[in-house]
Amino acid sequence: MSFSDSALVARVLGGRRDDYGELVRRHQDLLYRHARGMGLDHDTAVDIVQDAFVKAYAHLGECRDPAQFRAWVCRVARNLCLDYLKNIRRNTIPLSAVPEAAEIPAGDQADLVLSGTLQRALLSLPVALREAFLLKHDAEYTYEEVAELTNASVSAVKMRVHRARESLRGFLTQEGIHAA
Repeated sequence: MSFSDSALVARVLGGRRDDYGELVRRHQDLLYRHARGMGLDHDTAVDIVQDAFVKAYAHLGECRDPAQFRAWVCRVARNLCLDYLKNIRRNTIPLSAVPEAAEIPAGDQADLVLSGTLQRALLSLPVALREAFLLKHDAEYTYEEVAELTNASVSAVKMRVHRARESLRGFLTQEGIHAA
């Protein structure tokens, strides 16, 4: 039997803690894609998603509208991503400093080049534009939902998505990639 998010939240709050796993399974891919789209590497994105679900579980009683659990947990993850990105004191290690870097398999070169170009295009966007674009086109939220998640007006979100789209189009065109 499949329960709605609202019913699962009620069941968890009613003591059926194991039902929280279903909420995690339903929404973890979305949160991961959002964290990656915000520019986080795989390991950090996985950590952020896990932290978001732990934090959401600990504060589940504060979810005012259980029917909107997806938006609520996405907001938790978003805030964790933004907090992480604000921390400029993180240490980074260049790939050249990793002795085994030369042994990493190349994979399909064309896919890697396109994927890398798309990632660079997204990372070239300011955070607010990137986030609005990903929430609208990757997570498939409505403009109204994106506005609520980002504490912005609907018109501001529409403008951010439009500017992101135009900027991405310009970046990809400059890279020699044209839409069909």
